[in-house]
Amino acid sequence: MLAWIGLALSWIGALAIIGIGLAYLAKNAGNAAGFGLPVAPAPEARGWWQVKGIRDVTTGVLVIVFIFAARETLPLLVLLLAIIPLGDMGIVLTNRGSRTAAFAIHGATAAAMILAAVLLWA
Repeated sequence: MLAWIGLALSWIGALAIIGIGLAYLAKNAGNAAGFGLPVAPAPEARGWWQVKGIRDVTTGVLVIVFIFAARETLPLLVLLLAIIPLGDMGIVLTNRGSRTAAFAIHGATAAAMILAAVLLWA
């Protein structure tokens, strides 16, 4: 039962991060503002949003592929991918961004991913 909860969390996270990534690829200014940094990139720097977007889409696709093709190693993948939101949290905090966004968005995402990995191992 616990593994099914971990699997559901993995699906939700994968689909959510793909959606977020697609919004960044579309150069969505609202997405960038919600990341938590104090200043959004200038319009001419919006290519950087797309860098984050492709990272996010790839992350979600990896989880989905592992769900079908390598379920036994899915917990390890999800645990390792939790480094990304932890890194994002650190970036926001060390650049005088929103502490609320750092912990509520990025920290909570990392915690959910770690929880999913633990449940998948259960």
